[in-house]
Order: sequence, then C-alpha cells, then structure tokens
Amino acid sequence: MKSVKTLAMTLALGVITASAYAQDEMIVRDEGVSDFSFFKPASVRAEVGTTGYGGAISYSANPYVGVTLGYNGGDISWSDDLSINGNDYDLDMDNNLTYLNVEIRPWANWFYMATGVAYIDNEYGLERRPGTNASFTVDGSRFNAGTTDVRINGDLSYKNNIAPYVGIGFSPAINNRWGVFGEIGAYYNGNPTANLTANPAALTLVDDDGRTLGEALTEEEREIRNDNKYEWLPVAKLGLSFRF
Repeated sequence: MKSVKTLAMTLALGVITASAYAQDEMIVRDEGVSDFSFFKPASVRAEVGTTGYGGAISYSANPYVGVTLGYNGGDISWSDDLSINGNDYDLDMDNNLTYLNVEIRPWANWFYMATGVAYIDNEYGLERRPGTNASFTVDGSRFNAGTTDVRINGDLSYKNNIAPYVGIGFSPAINNRWGVFGEIGAYYNGNPTANLTANPAALTLVDDDGRTLGEALTEEEREIRNDNKYEWLPVAKLGLSFRF
C-alpha cells in the first residue's frame, strides 16, 4: 500500500502546517477592529482517496461536534495489483461506499477525530496471466504451465456490509469560505467473499504432489475468506471544502 503511506505522509505534513489557517482573523473596519470566526456550520466537499472519489455534506452543531454524510465510488485504484499469498493479481476496483460520520474537534480547531458507519458494496476484479512455458505458484504449490496458456481470474468483494469506522483528520481553512482536508482511518468490514478460477485447460495442471490447479485455487479462496488482513479496509483521502 505504497500510495496509502504517501497519503499518510501528506496528512502529517498538513497537520504541521495547518495551524496558520486555524486562528480567527482580525478585520479592520471603519468602526474599529473586530474578530471574524472561521466557524461555519454547513459545508460541502469534494474528495478522492483509497475508497474512490465523491463528495460529502457536513453540519456542525457547534465548533466541537459535527456530522458528515458522504459517498465514494468509481473505479479508481491506488495500486495496480493485489498480493495474495505472495502472488500479484492485476486489480480492477469498483467502489460503492456511503458513510455517515460524527466528527469531534476536541480543541475546536482544524484537528478532528471521526467515528461512524458505512454501507460498503465494493468489488475487485482479479487477474493473473502466467501464460505458456511459465512456472508459477498458487497456495504455495508450484505449477508448470508447459504449452498451456494459463489465465487465472476471479473477484474479491465486500457486499452489502455495514462497517464501523474510526479515523483522524485535519480541515484547515484557507479563507472564510474555502478549506482543505485530509483524513486517514479504517473500516472493519470482515472478510470478503472470494472466487478464483482458471481457463479449463489450466485447471487440470498438477503440482509435484498431484494436486490440481483447481484444487489449489479453491484452497486459496478459503484462505482469503479467513485471513485477518482482509478484514480491514484502509482509508486515506484528501479534498477541498466550501463553507456556507
């Protein structure tokens, strides 16, 4: 997840520099000097990140607590492949995520903590093409393609899940209307469903122990469904906001 690390570093840099925008502005008027607050109760934002692209609307009851309703979707992906048991699959991502978060600002400034839930309906298309005259592994077993053109494909999906969320973020104001934001966190959505198969000619290939490729793919499916590392959906996103 190189891209997630990059976004996390961007978030950290933003947190360090954002405080310059968080203070109230001193405005000189004909009748004297007055304070102008950057706090605006309602805002909209556009965002892009590991869960796709989309937008959200927010409302703050006070400078300490607000709620955000948003949607992320699309076929954006931050990595061209997914590693399963050390094997890289080409990844085609289709996101569909609607979320509702409560954002708590303990110091009533640009830093916030988020908690909430999301409806997740994400699907990932998977493909490997070892091709002919190739040696490749599935579920720890090595197979030799020989003259068979091996094509492995399948899908991994999180369907109709209600997932809890925790995260942290920052949302400094650029001026009294526009601002930027960044957020990192994770959804706990449990293990996905997974299906892997190969072209019919390849399914009968056998390893040194006599296990067929079809049997190895079935076992790899089972491991995906039970591996803890697939239970969490990481979130890292950036965006631009407009306050009403």
